Amino acid sequence: MKPQQAIHILMLSPCYWLLNPAARKELIREFCAHFEKVDREYDQQVKKMDTQPTPC
Repeated sequence: MKPQQAIHILMLSPCYWLLNPAARKELIREFCAHFEKVDREYDQQVKKMDTQPTPC
């Protein structure tokens, strides 16, 4: 996820606007990092499912 995409999502939260710019930047960085982790785990699960034989 690109930071611009994260900003677009986070701007929907009223809490986002209560943060100072430095805290917003950190939140965006953490949000992107968590998204990437979940995305990698999802990809691993999909690959795992693709390699399992299909029951007849």
